[in-house]
Amino acid sequence: MAARPWQNPKASRTIQILEAHAIKKSYGSGESYFEALKGVSLSIAAGESVAIVGKSGSGKSTLMHLLALLDTPDDGRIVVEGTDADSLSATALNKLRNSAFGFVFQQFFMIPNASVLENVVLPLKIAGMPRGRRTERGMDVLRQVEMDDKAGNLATALSGGQKQRMVIARALANEPRIIFADEPTGNLDSATGTVVEDLLFELNERHGITLVIVTHDEELAERCDRRIYLKDGLIVDSAATAVEVRR
Repeated sequence: MAARPWQNPKASRTIQILEAHAIKKSYGSGESYFEALKGVSLSIAAGESVAIVGKSGSGKSTLMHLLALLDTPDDGRIVVEGTDADSLSATALNKLRNSAFGFVFQQFFMIPNASVLENVVLPLKIAGMPRGRRTERGMDVLRQVEMDDKAGNLATALSGGQKQRMVIARALANEPRIIFADEPTGNLDSATGTVVEDLLFELNERHGITLVIVTHDEELAERCDRRIYLKDGLIVDSAATAVEVRR
């Protein structure tokens, strides 16, 4: 089955912020060889929310890691805002990833024994922003997720929902154009998960941040503009979601 560039109907009228062209990725060798992606092509429009859906082993997390420039494909190309990732040096690639992308993972990836604010401003510290400016920006994004009163608390002392809101604040710190979320509510109860989902979609709808969500949760996927279904390393279907469903 040949790969197709699945697109949202509105994509032809908007800027393509992210593109994958026939990307392939495999792991291991011999009996342990596994072909995670078998030539996937897609494009994502600026301001779009997209769910990448599939069962365990379908290739969805591998696809997100490649789109987010956290890994490199064995074959094919990733294009970010018109720039081929292959054309960038390691330094330029890291700079692009740190300035354009925000990440929300279900595992939280916190700094042990650090405060909420210290965790949130980590991307800004990596970028070399002066302490005063990054503290100001950190408090600003904590206010956006209603966590500014927890700035001085140890991150490890937060509840699961508070930790995920802190992670979203960290994703917002560098004013990203794309947020990648890998099973963002996987460790949360349904009520807390809904709060986190609402926050992500508010950022997408009010601030135009492109949202790419990896999930096996159909209810979460249906809130996105578009769902891309993966099976055995290939896109097998794509569906736009009605506006009334996601609202």
